[in-house]
Amino acid sequence: MGQSVIHTPQPEAESDQRNVTASAPADQNPPTSLAGRVFAFAGGSIGPILVIAALIGIFAFGHFTDWKMPKFAALLGQAEPAPADWCDEHGVPESICVECNETLMPKTQDFGWCSKHGIHNCVLDHPELAQLASVPKISDEDRAKADLAMTMPLSKENNSGCNSYLKRIQFASVEAVTQAGVDVELVERRPIEQTVSGSGEILYDPTRTASFASRAPGSVLRVEKNVGDRVEEGEVLALVESQQVGELKSNLIRALAEKSLQRQNVTRLNLAKNAVAGVRLLEADAALAKSEADVLSIVQSLENLGLSVDIQSLAQMSEQDAFEQLRYLGVPESLQPELRTRTSTANLLPVRSSLSGFVSQRNVTQGEVVDTNRSLFRIADTSQMWLMLEIPLEDVEQVQAGQKVRFLADGSSQEVIGQVDWISSAADPQTRMVKARAVLPNPDGRLRDKTYGTGNIILRAEDNAIVIPSESAHWEGCCRIVFVRDKHYFDSPESPKVFHVRSVRLGASQDGYTEVIAGVLPGEVVATTGSDVLRAQLLKSGLGAGCACSE
Repeated sequence: MGQSVIHTPQPEAESDQRNVTASAPADQNPPTSLAGRVFAFAGGSIGPILVIAALIGIFAFGHFTDWKMPKFAALLGQAEPAPADWCDEHGVPESICVECNETLMPKTQDFGWCSKHGIHNCVLDHPELAQLASVPKISDEDRAKADLAMTMPLSKENNSGCNSYLKRIQFASVEAVTQAGVDVELVERRPIEQTVSGSGEILYDPTRTASFASRAPGSVLRVEKNVGDRVEEGEVLALVESQQVGELKSNLIRALAEKSLQRQNVTRLNLAKNAVAGVRLLEADAALAKSEADVLSIVQSLENLGLSVDIQSLAQMSEQDAFEQLRYLGVPESLQPELRTRTSTANLLPVRSSLSGFVSQRNVTQGEVVDTNRSLFRIADTSQMWLMLEIPLEDVEQVQAGQKVRFLADGSSQEVIGQVDWISSAADPQTRMVKARAVLPNPDGRLRDKTYGTGNIILRAEDNAIVIPSESAHWEGCCRIVFVRDKHYFDSPESPKVFHVRSVRLGASQDGYTEVIAGVLPGEVVATTGSDVLRAQLLKSGLGAGCACSE
C-alpha cells in the first residue's frame, strides 16, 4: 500500500511574520551628526583611559612611599612620626655619635703642639696617648733615632695651628667599615734608608784606560789582539813594520863599530904618547866621545819607541851577531819562530799595552798604513768603574764624600754598591744639577760603560725604624696625618668603631713603606687601603671652617 503525505497548513499570521523578518535590513544606519560621532568615540575609549590612569596612580604612590605599604594606623591618621636618629655631619646614628655626645667616649688629654718633633700630642713624649693595651716604654735608642732623623731633609712640615688631630672618624659598625673598603695594618719595624736620588751613568775609570798608537809610522804586519781579549801589562797588541826602526838599528850597529874603532885608536895613541903629539891625543879623545854620544843618542831614540837595548851585551858581540840580536828587538820570543819563517826584516816595532785590562776598541787591520796620530787600540781596566750622578741642587748639601751609593742600572735587577769620592763645586746652568762621582767595584765585569740608571746616595740607614704603609699617610691641607684605630674597637659589639686622627712626622720612604719619625708607635693599628674614605669624611666635617690653621 502506498503511503500518503499529509500537508498541515501554517497559520497565516506566522507566515506573514517570517516574511517581514526576511525583508528587514541586517544593520541600522550609523548616526551621521558630529555630536553623535564624538559620543560614540568617547564611549568606546573610556575603558583604556581608566586603565592608564590607574597605572599612573600606582607609580606615583610607589615613588612617594618608597614602595612601602603604610601601616593601617597611618591610613587612619593615627601613626606617630618616627624619631630622626642620624647624624649627617659624622655619618653615624646620632644616638651613638661620639663627636656629638662626647660622654660616649671621652677624649684624652690634649697636650697640644710638640715643637721638637713637629706634631701634635707627641706619643714619644706622652706614650699614654698610644692606642695600645698598655702604656709602652720609649727607649733611648728610639729617641736618638728621631733626633738624627730630624736633622735630615724631611717631608712637608706640619702646621702648629692645625686642629684636625682633635677629631675622630666613626663608623656605625664593623660591617660598615668593611663595606667602605677600609683595611688596616699594624705599625711595625723594618730596615729603611734615607737617600738622595739622581740619574747616573757608568763610565770607564779614565785613570784605568789608555789608547795605544804606533810610535813610528809604518804598515801593520800583524794584529795580535781583538776586541774583548784580555791583555796583561806589557803584552804585544800588534807589530808594525817601520823603516825608521830599521834605520835606527842600522845606525846603532855603525855607531857601536865607530865607538869601538875610536876606543882602539885612543888606546894605541896612549901607548905611544911620548912619540905622538898631544894634539892627536886630544883629537882621538874627542872622536871617541863623539862616537859614544852617537851611540847614546840612538839608544835613546830606540827607548823612545819602547825598545830597550843592552849596550854592554851588544858591545861584546860581532857586528853580525849584534844585528841578529837587534832584528827582533822587543818582539816576544813566542812570536819569533813564526816571524823567522815569514820575514827577515829588522824594521819590526811592537805596540804594547802599558796596563792590564780588556780591549775595548780596535781600529786597525793587518797591512794598514798607520802613523803616530792614530789610536789603534783602547784598553780598559774594568775592575773599577766610575758612576757620574746628577744630584738636584737642593739636595746636594746633604751629600758628602765617603757616603755609600746604591746604583741600579736600567734593565738590571741587581744593585751595585759604591762610594762617593767627589762632588762638583759648580751646578749646571741649564739643569741646575750638581755632578757627584762614585767609585764602583766591578770584580766580575758585570758593569758596562755608558750604562744609565738610578743612583741613591745613602744619607742615613736605620735597621729598626718605625714604619707604616705609604698609603696610610695623607696630607689634609695643614698636616700629615694617619688614622689610628681605637684600642677598644673590638671590646664589644657596642664599642664605638672609631679611628683617631693623628698628626705624624714622616721620614724616608722605601719599597712601599714610610718611616714615621714621630706620631705612632709599633703595635698600633692604622687604616691603609681605603683610608681615603676616612680622609673624605674628615674634610667633610671640616667644611666651612677650613683646616683651622693659623699661618
